Amino acid sequence: MVKIRLRRMGKKKAPFYRIVVADSKSPRDGRFIEEIGTYDPNQDPSVFKFNEESAKKWLANGAKPTETVSRLLKQAGITL
Repeated sequence: MVKIRLRRMGKKKAPFYRIVVADSKSPRDGRFIEEIGTYDPNQDPSVFKFNEESAKKWLANGAKPTETVSRLLKQAGITL
């Protein structure tokens, strides 16, 4: 199954995430199919950016977002 999830980047205790489309069996920071956005929880308010076309394409093709990513998609106005 294909999932839309977060890939952790950044230093220790200063996380920065990339929103990626990956196979559910691959490790969290391992192989991915496509990068569709970023998420920075360290800023106030937290900042996230999506490539809307890619996100909608993957959702239409059956990719399942994780809980955090689905919350971010709703905030961005992308319907699931």
